Amino acid sequence: MKRSVKETLIRMIILFVGLCIAHLGVTLFLLADLGSDPFNVLVQGVFRTLCKLPFLQGFTFLTHGNTHILISFIIILVLLVVDRSYIKIGTVFCMVFGGPIIDFFTWLLQGIINNQNAMPIRLITVALGCIILSYGMTIVMKSDAGVGPNDLVAITISDKGHFPFGRTRIVVDFSFVLIGFLLSGSFGIGTLICAFLVGSVAERFLPINEKLVNAVLQRYITK
Repeated sequence: MKRSVKETLIRMIILFVGLCIAHLGVTLFLLADLGSDPFNVLVQGVFRTLCKLPFLQGFTFLTHGNTHILISFIIILVLLVVDRSYIKIGTVFCMVFGGPIIDFFTWLLQGIINNQNAMPIRLITVALGCIILSYGMTIVMKSDAGVGPNDLVAITISDKGHFPFGRTRIVVDFSFVLIGFLLSGSFGIGTLICAFLVGSVAERFLPINEKLVNAVLQRYITK
């Protein structure tokens, strides 16, 4: 069923709110400096592998950021073949605005949270960041306006295989870490906490945020 312009706009607003919450969690996680998130371990491994290829050495376009975009686009292209219904305008929105949101929160919080904090504080920051990420991510998912490219992998596998999303996300995240590590990527204790915690917590938040999003849609679309 085709959505009205009003419904599409409201869903995109919900997505943006969820994206901001999720990336606040990512920023807390990154500022604790105990390892990158699983997807970026994969990106780092691919980037370092590409840098070793003789025919790519000296190319200025070969950066970590561009490798992140490349892998994201490959995921999107694969899913366009598998099932294009998963690709929505919000997916592009997440790609464009995710980085700037993290940059803003980093600027805001880096004087408070950094690798100079005591280790227990850094571990708590990682765990808190993962919980906030999970909450925001499930709002984005339930907005049904699109999700980030890395989340598409877990969602697609979960839907197609009829597997619980939480467990699927854990498997996907640990797979990213393993592949990235084998490709010369590096990870820390925070990465492993993230790989286990995000999927586990997200599964608990999904029904809560489904009711929340549906309540918002019902209130504003029916007016």
